[in-house]
Amino acid sequence: MKAKYDTTIQFSGLKSGKYEFEYVLDGGFFEGFENEELQDGKVVFAVNLEKKERLLMINFVWEGTIKSTCDRCLGELDIPVEGEQALCVKFSDTETSEDENVVYLPEDAYQIDLSQWMYEFVAVSIPMQHVHPDGECDPEMLKFIANDANEQEDGERENKSGETDPRWDALKQLMEK
Repeated sequence: MKAKYDTTIQFSGLKSGKYEFEYVLDGGFFEGFENEELQDGKVVFAVNLEKKERLLMINFVWEGTIKSTCDRCLGELDIPVEGEQALCVKFSDTETSEDENVVYLPEDAYQIDLSQWMYEFVAVSIPMQHVHPDGECDPEMLKFIANDANEQEDGERENKSGETDPRWDALKQLMEK
């Protein structure tokens, strides 16, 4: 995975100033992380790095799609993801902040691997609910779901008619004793 998706920036040879990098991450990149929900897709990252003498400011901007399964019809679904995030990298052998957007590297560090942050930024930008827009779900699956719901309603009507399951009657008798 590292050879195909080199997300490491070697900043030690860079002069102070601004630099731009672009990364295209696809299913091969996401498979390297253990998350069933995020295994395939294509996301483009624009990374802007500003190097200062004792500080790196890294701005991430990403946009793309992630493949998932529709929660309603179980069909394949492309979920758009996008976002922006800033990361401040400081050089110190002791961590002095608990801010999640501040990272500390040892004084002798010469590079930083951005893969974990990129993965997490995409994972957090995925919406909780995965459904096709109205009218795009698999019609056969929707018919099946509607039939199943009707059968459940029929079963509830039968129970409301006064008939009870003998197993529950036996349990009720045990509870009364």
